[in-house]
Amino acid sequence: MTKEKKSKKSKLATRKVKLSTDDPQPAPEKPDTTRQKRKKRTRSQDPEEKSMDGYEGEEELSPEAKRTMERKLKKERKKEEKKMLREAGVEVKVETPQKPSACQLALEYLTTWSKNRKEWRFQKTRQKWLLQHMYDCDQISDTHFTMLLGYLAGLQGNARQLTIQKTEALMKESDSTDDPPDISVDKMERMKQVLQLLF
Repeated sequence: MTKEKKSKKSKLATRKVKLSTDDPQPAPEKPDTTRQKRKKRTRSQDPEEKSMDGYEGEEELSPEAKRTMERKLKKERKKEEKKMLREAGVEVKVETPQKPSACQLALEYLTTWSKNRKEWRFQKTRQKWLLQHMYDCDQISDTHFTMLLGYLAGLQGNARQLTIQKTEALMKESDSTDDPPDISVDKMERMKQVLQLLF
């Protein structure tokens, strides 16, 4: 060992000695027996007993401990049900709720903006999606596009400048090439409307 380690150990040892000789020792704390009792109880019981006697000794447990115990019991019951279903030959299918697509969320955002401004609140991700897909007739219908034009009139800052730049770039790209890329007449019309509105 190095000298530093020895000196640290000796300092710690002297501190322990000083504490033990000078200060009266506090009474040792009682170990937390509720947790041990709970573990013993859950391990010793079989599933039928757990469902009936799971709440035995509630007065001993804190509300948080009760919640955790309830969760554990519920989880164990579900596992047992799945196991019984598997043994019976029934397939267990987990149903996940369908989340709305980004398109649906963005269009809801736009409709809320146009019809109910008191409940509307700005969401950057929805705005970004709308700006990226505003020329796509499949994603944004004509009725939603008219709402979007109203929304774009109030567009400010960097988003406005980027929208102008991207639209101008798309217009130049479609004009410069001999074979126009996959730009439909509707898309060109939408780009013209956006540029007229923003300038």
